[in-house]
Amino acid sequence: MIGPRFAEMLDGARAGNDAAFAALWRDLNPPLIRYLRVIAPRDADDLASETWTSVTLGLDRFTGDEGAFRAWLFVTARRRAVDHFRRERRRPATPVDPDTLRDALVAARTPSDDVLDALGTEAALAIVATLPPDQAEVVALRTIAGLDVQQVARVIGKRPGTVRVLAHRGLKSLARTIGPATRPEPTHGTSKPADGTSKEVTS
Repeated sequence: MIGPRFAEMLDGARAGNDAAFAALWRDLNPPLIRYLRVIAPRDADDLASETWTSVTLGLDRFTGDEGAFRAWLFVTARRRAVDHFRRERRRPATPVDPDTLRDALVAARTPSDDVLDALGTEAALAIVATLPPDQAEVVALRTIAGLDVQQVARVIGKRPGTVRVLAHRGLKSLARTIGPATRPEPTHGTSKPADGTSKEVTS
């Protein structure tokens, strides 16, 4: 996040200052690429370029703070992706790559941390990839872009309540699938020998 300098960077970008625009790009392009790799893996780079072109043309019309700009960027990206899917509607669907989801899920901390922290193997990441597409997208937007529920709702064109339900269902499904048996047991304080009894660990 750029923080307090956002307004200065935005004004500079509007005025044609390359350094100011580059600062916005450096901050937001990496999460933009990761998001697009979740929803359109084969065309993420091209869609990112189209997104930034649209944003550049619309800078003079934008009003709002850094959070609003971030949301606007991802709304624009999703629209470009929708346009792309319409153009390519006859192409076979591409499944979500578990490696892509891994990059997305570790990009930032979210309320899903407890569940995500229990996911450590490729097999577990493959479980995430089995989520319905709408749930996967909500998790991606919350994780990659750091958008709140209201902003995600605007991006995907659904009500905030629907976003909460999708996020809840996705995380509940992950928690149910991985189960308590897959979580690591506490190791500090006691150890358990082969006979099943516990004894104190001393240093």
